[in-house]
Amino acid sequence: MPHSLNTVPFVSVENMMRLVLDKGVETCMVELAAYIEEDFRRWPLFDKTPRVASHSSDGVIELMPTSDGIDYGFKYVNGHPKNMKEGLQTVTAFGLLASVDTGYPVLLTEMTVLTALRTAATSAVASTYLARPGAKVLAMIGNGAQSEFQALALKAINGIDTVRLFDIDPAATRKCIDNLTGRGLNLIACATAEDALEGADIVTTCTADKQYATILTDNMIGSGIHINAIGGDCPGKTELHRDILLRADIFVEYPEQTRIEGEIQQLDPDHPVKELWQVITGQIPGRTGADAITLFDGVGFAIEDFSALRWLRKTLETSPRSVELDLIADPDDPRDLFGMVMREQERMAG
Repeated sequence: MPHSLNTVPFVSVENMMRLVLDKGVETCMVELAAYIEEDFRRWPLFDKTPRVASHSSDGVIELMPTSDGIDYGFKYVNGHPKNMKEGLQTVTAFGLLASVDTGYPVLLTEMTVLTALRTAATSAVASTYLARPGAKVLAMIGNGAQSEFQALALKAINGIDTVRLFDIDPAATRKCIDNLTGRGLNLIACATAEDALEGADIVTTCTADKQYATILTDNMIGSGIHINAIGGDCPGKTELHRDILLRADIFVEYPEQTRIEGEIQQLDPDHPVKELWQVITGQIPGRTGADAITLFDGVGFAIEDFSALRWLRKTLETSPRSVELDLIADPDDPRDLFGMVMREQERMAG
């Protein structure tokens, strides 16, 4: 949708939902995965920094900025596990894309829904390079807000046809099964995490508690499994037993951030990890054999959000799902901002 330099396309939650429904959830994630993979292939071009985080006893508020030298993007995101008990989302987000040339914003959008889509797409990209060929069975540990997106992304991109579900809250599993029924997946509710892992090729852990937790223990993980550990991450919050990490080939987005808030915070600071972008570009191998245990310690990184913002901007070229916001002051003379305010006073009076 064309816009002037002085208005900014804004995608509300309502319009994001409608845009996703217009295209189809799975189509959106397939397209997002392509944008994410494209940006991982040009990883060295980007500004990179661990997210700027403000931690409290209740949760975390973070800014996630990056730039490829042409566009600049950032996401504001929170993580507050306690919110669920208050009827609020654990994670909410919004984001902005701007032109490096002028500094003017070119897109403002909700990113709670968009982050769920890009997180699932990233898991699928990682699984493409790290899971065994022909993987069909997904164990989904944690059946909250991200779970359906994860299952559908791995179906659309990786060919998963069976999802074994476990959550400590059986109501969450019932919710997930209800939402995924009729979408071409064999859905199995499991009584324990160990039961869910039976026959699994890929395991996705997606829990939100702000604490050290052992969602998976070492004895549950057999040879050949790929793990996407993508639950809400922060210092002091983990999902996997340390012994699993010691057996696995570990792949991360940006080590400087993952060592702060990923599963690998349990390990020595010099424990070797591999960067996913180097696998995608062919610089290093991913899975090295059928029996290897691979772990994508995904904490979410700004470049993935940048990819999502680029995808959304492109999609809006042919979609009506945005409105124009009068966000940028536009005085007739760029030096006369005060005069612009005074002229508005005259218009209001007359």
